[in-house]
Amino acid sequence: MVWARGGVAVARCPRSVVTAESLGLVEEFMIWKRVGPAVGELTARQVEAFVILENAAEQEKRNGERRTRDAV
Repeated sequence: MVWARGGVAVARCPRSVVTAESLGLVEEFMIWKRVGPAVGELTARQVEAFVILENAAEQEKRNGERRTRDAV
């Protein structure tokens, strides 16, 4: 096992599967989170990526809150 977190484990470096497209989608998501939706429509690919990223961010937030409570 090379990497594990939140019930997910991989046998190879996750960085090796990061593509220019996936990196671009993460950057677009971060901008979208800061300034809100842009004028115009999102592509289906962007919507799918943003939903996945939003769910992952919420799970990370919940896990962080749980770790903080457990530490107190």
